[in-house]
Amino acid sequence: MSTDPSVLDAIVKAYDVRGTTPDQMNDEVAFALGIAFADFVQAPTVLVARDMRTTGESLAAAFANGVISRGSNVIDLGLASTDLVYFAAGSLNAPGAMFTASHNPAQYNGIKFCLSGARPVGIDTGLAEIRDAAKKVLGGAVPPAVPTPGTISERDMLDEFADHVVSFIDVNALQPMKIVADTANGMGGLIVPVVFERLPMMDLEVMYPELDGTFPNHPADPIQPANQRDLQARVVSGTFDVGLAFDGDADRVFVVDEQGRGLSGSTTTAILAAAVLRAHPGATILHNLICSKSVPEVIRENGGVPVRTKVGHSNIKQVMAETGAVFGGEHSAHYYFLDNFRADSGIIATMLMLQEISRSGMPLSEFRKPFERYEASGEINTSVSDAHAVMQAVAKTFADKPQDWIDGLTVDCGDWWFNLRPSNTEPLLRLNLEASTRDECDNHVAEVLSLVTSL
Repeated sequence: MSTDPSVLDAIVKAYDVRGTTPDQMNDEVAFALGIAFADFVQAPTVLVARDMRTTGESLAAAFANGVISRGSNVIDLGLASTDLVYFAAGSLNAPGAMFTASHNPAQYNGIKFCLSGARPVGIDTGLAEIRDAAKKVLGGAVPPAVPTPGTISERDMLDEFADHVVSFIDVNALQPMKIVADTANGMGGLIVPVVFERLPMMDLEVMYPELDGTFPNHPADPIQPANQRDLQARVVSGTFDVGLAFDGDADRVFVVDEQGRGLSGSTTTAILAAAVLRAHPGATILHNLICSKSVPEVIRENGGVPVRTKVGHSNIKQVMAETGAVFGGEHSAHYYFLDNFRADSGIIATMLMLQEISRSGMPLSEFRKPFERYEASGEINTSVSDAHAVMQAVAKTFADKPQDWIDGLTVDCGDWWFNLRPSNTEPLLRLNLEASTRDECDNHVAEVLSLVTSL
């Protein structure tokens, strides 16, 4: 093989594999990872799926060939959303590999792994071992041949998944609404219409539904405000009740109200937490530590037990298992459900949001207000030479304030708070800050950024 094994050090991240094609992610790398994953999971069957990226079909096929060379069978799920793969891994009790780079630009591809039961695979729970084994394969140390290679079969689970999604709500409780979904030429274009076929009271329009991994209209990264502008404009011009913005692999969703104003992931988390607590009184609900303070407040007010977690799906899913939590939410618009094998799903979150809006009898612009109590900075990235040293210096400056190091540095200043986290992949510090008013938020952002950039 000609690909340098060290490429795996660059593309294996904390929660998944992601790199540019073909220099980092190519068929050789995918084949090596297929061998490594099969040997790691030691399962009779491995699920393989892909999103609409132009390199996905070839990479997934190479990975599948690596898997069957180790004696495991492959079920090829074909084109799928990441949450469909989690559903398949849970319902079939088999490990899976989803070829996607989520919201990244077209030149990227990667893999999200899960174990049987949709259990997560992170750098501390198997991804490092898979990386190291694949490096040996790329270096020429191919394991001895197995007596009987595995086989590859195909299975379409889209209808089963759609039925599962709709099972989270009482369809008869939904009020008629006009919905517009911007699927950004991503996998939502496949998933969303099939789910909404089961909701006859909903009038659905889909923007950019064509599966096109070149993303000809805008990036499939809805956390960036610029990528929600087309949707927000269409909501207003078409007098829609709700807008939905999905990312490339459709496991995340951002919601837009009828006035064209987007809800943060924190606001949606708070709304969904209140809904889940009606069905599960007193339950534990997770929220990552960059969610708004309104999230734990809403959880407590509705009789639940809030638990703060690190950012990232591997962390959320692990803590869900440890605490018995029934729901978890992230500010980045990942929403996790116990009854979905503790996995995240944008379309399940959508169903519950529509049910809550119907139940409220109010337009979303009114319904959202009690859940939005503070002003947030959004995530602000700053290039630094030594992230740890900067965080230590900032901690010293705020030494008289309560602090924790659960995930980066979080400082609670009473009527405002902030978190500084280093990027896993770049020399960046990520600042998230929240305060009571917009002016206070802006002023404190300037204060903290001034400190960060002076160190």
